[in-house]
Formats: sequence, structure tokens, C-alpha cells
Amino acid sequence: MKKLEEYVRSIPDFPEPGIIFRDITSILQDPDGLHLAIDTMQGFIKDLDVDVIVGTESRGFIFGMPIAYNLHKPFIPVRKKGKLPCETISRSYDLEYGQATIEIHKDAIKPGQKVVLVDDLIATGGTIAAAIEMIEELGGEVVKCVFLMELAGLNGREKLAGYSVDSAIIYEGK
Repeated sequence: MKKLEEYVRSIPDFPEPGIIFRDITSILQDPDGLHLAIDTMQGFIKDLDVDVIVGTESRGFIFGMPIAYNLHKPFIPVRKKGKLPCETISRSYDLEYGQATIEIHKDAIKPGQKVVLVDDLIATGGTIAAAIEMIEELGGEVVKCVFLMELAGLNGREKLAGYSVDSAIIYEGK
């Protein structure tokens, strides 16, 4: 069986010269790659007491939903501003060239619930740090952050200091 890294397509000089884009669509398009990705990510939480899985838009949905389904746990989406229909709370965070805002339904997390956050990528950690703030504001406890890939050169783990973080694939660069 291939290693998970072998399913990732690397595209040099995208979106700009010197950047290697790690494309996950090649994982999604291969049934063995997709199965391995979900199993690997789910394996990081196999011994945890978990109440709810939270995924960030949009690729966190791709990986978080099957994990929630497999564990028979609820799945809660964290979405871009203006996409959720009920009352929300929000957080803004810095991007490389600007700011973004994410939201979660105000009634999505109950006080005391143990939460696992799932996303495809940790780069600078801004999105997940903002999601953690919202979960904690609602009374949830983040017990793990799980990623398919990590760009270690962007130091996202530092922004998540104090939280348990696991990544299925770690790339040393940016």
C-alpha cells in the first residue's frame, strides 16, 4: 500500500514562484488515498473521549464529516461569514493579505462538550485559532486539532500552543 504522502500531488510555482502547492484533490480522487486519509486522521482520536466533531469550511467538511459519521458523533460546521442561517458568533483573523471572518451557530456547542477540530491544512494557524476561540466562548473544550497536512515552515503550531495537534503529513517548508 502507498504512503499517504504519495497520493498528494505537488505543483511547483503555484500560486507564485517558489511555492509548492500541495493538492489534496489527488487524494480525494483515489479511493485508497481517501480511505487512508480518513483512517489516519481518525486514528489520532481513537482513544479520546469526544462529544462533537467540528470542521472548518470547506475542506474540514470533507474530512470531518466521515470521521463524525464513523464515530456516530454530531458534525458542526464553521463557515465563512454570512453562510449560516441562524444566530451566530464570529471571529476575524489575519490572512497573508487581509482579514477573514468565520462563524459558528450560537447553539452548536453545549457547555462542557469535548470537541475535535478537523481541517485539511494547518499553515499559519489563524483559522483554527479563531475556531477555538468561538468553541471556548460557547463553553466547549477543544481536546484535539487534527489536520491532513501541515506546512511546518509557517509555524501554525505555535499559534495553537497548549492544544493537542496532529497532522497526517508534515511538510517542513512553506
